[in-house]
Parts: sequence; C-alpha cells; structure tokens
Amino acid sequence: MNWINNVVRPKIQRVFNKKQQTPDNLWHKCSNCGEMIFHRDLEAAMRVCPSCDHHMRLGTKERFASLFDNAEYQIVPVDAVAIDPLKFRDQKKYPDRLKEARSKTGRDDSVTVAHGPLDGVETVIAIEDFSFMGGSLGMAAGEAIIRGAETALEKKAPYVLFAAAGGARMQEGILSLMQMPRTTVSLQLLREASLPFIVVLTDPTTGGVLASYAMLGDIQIAEPKALIGFSGRRVIEQTIREKLPDDFQSAEFQLEHGMIDMIVHRHKMKDTLARIIRLMTHRPRSPRQQSANVPAKVTAQTAS
Repeated sequence: MNWINNVVRPKIQRVFNKKQQTPDNLWHKCSNCGEMIFHRDLEAAMRVCPSCDHHMRLGTKERFASLFDNAEYQIVPVDAVAIDPLKFRDQKKYPDRLKEARSKTGRDDSVTVAHGPLDGVETVIAIEDFSFMGGSLGMAAGEAIIRGAETALEKKAPYVLFAAAGGARMQEGILSLMQMPRTTVSLQLLREASLPFIVVLTDPTTGGVLASYAMLGDIQIAEPKALIGFSGRRVIEQTIREKLPDDFQSAEFQLEHGMIDMIVHRHKMKDTLARIIRLMTHRPRSPRQQSANVPAKVTAQTAS
C-alpha cells in the first residue's frame, strides 16, 4: 500500500497533471492601443505597433542591425573610466546599480558606438540605450560619444547619434555635467572638418542630454510622437504658471515650432539617413535609391 501511494500514484499524477510550460514573453501588449502582438511579428516590424503605429523602444543591437548594410558593423572600443568616483550611495551603492544594469542589458554603459556601411557609405553611429539606467549621461557615455566623434574624424565619415535619455547621471554629480561641454567640443571638431553630424531623437530625450549634444546636429530628426524636452511638464507649469498644450514636448509639437527638421518613421529611417548623408557628402544616389526612385530633396516635412 505504501509503494502504491508513495511511488505509483505520484507518477500517474505527474503524467496527467503536467502543465505545459509556456514562455511569458511570446506576446507583447502595445502601451498605446492595447493590441496584443506576437513577439516575432513585433520584431519583424522593428517594434512598431501594426495597429496604431506606436514606436516602442528599440534595443541597441536591433537598431544597429536595421541601419548597417547586411547588419555588418564593428563596435568602437571605448577607454575605461573611473567607477564610482564620488563613492555615491542612495538605496543602493552605485557600483551595484552599474552591475545590475550591465547584467540586464549586456552593455558596458548607456552609449554604444559602431561603424560600418550605411547604404554603401562608411558611417559612425552612436546609440543611447534608455534601458541602461535611463540612458543617463555619465563619464562612460560621454567618453563613448567623444570616441565616436574621433572615429568619424579618423575615417572622414558622417556621424549619426540616436539619443534617448532622462538626463545627466546623478550618481556622478559634477563629473556627469562636465560631459556636456566635452561632447560639445568634440562635435565642433566635426563641424570644422565639414563632416555631417545627424541626430535622431527617440522616446524620450530630455534633460542635460537635450541641452547639449542632442540638439547640435546639422540635421535634427525625431521618431513619431517621441517625448522631447528639457524639464517635465509639471515643473514648467509651476514655473511659468500657465497650462501647457496636451501635445507639449512631443516630436510633432517640436516640428511645428521649428525645433527639429523632420519626423521620420522607423521603417524609413535608413533610407532617409542614406539620402541625407549622400546629399551632405556630395555623393551620387546609390543604385538602390535610384531603383526605388527616392527623391533627392530634403524638406522639413514628416516622412511617414
């Protein structure tokens, strides 16, 4: 009797009561319209909702793959910086926060730089990843942006920056704020060398990042409905004591008021960048552009 209760019955119960282990990340819910999207369909759409066209945040690796020809590129190495120079601690020690962010994202810091062919033109691209501590600007991020500018100068290549940040990294204090003038100087060297610097503002781009390198592009592009602004709505309303429009700080509001040059859908980002780069570097249109009959004119209109 004990053998039946202790051995046979548990085995039978395991056979009939075994639950199918289903991954919990097969479906994603659009934060804008609530549509449930199968993960493969969402990846194929570059994380753009097929129902409402909402642009979800795109990872660094996926962004690089969507821009470089055949997803072939080389990561630009960045010199290491001091970790926790201020011995900062709030609810966690700063090194613990860095370790957690690196484990979560698989990246050393918020900015990754790579170079490779974009429609046949050697291009340097820097991507700011919001999933790494809110894309905050610290010493490592500043060093990466500067190294990207130096690489563009070495290769005489255009420099494209995809910005996404909540501002400066408070754990590094004044050392974080120092990256604003440092990056500005490095980008000025690009301008003196007549090399294009193009900025793409993604959701969200705010704070000290917007107050420095994110608004210094020769061409300012934004993704649809991206949040773009220096301070939060409540802070501004309390300061000026006025009610702000509902679409305040959206990419469309910035385009209407002349803060950016164009809004470009993610699916058309590569073609738009390729056209702009060829125009700014005085290169003829590529065979792919000619076959697609892409107009060789840049206007401050929404590309959708």
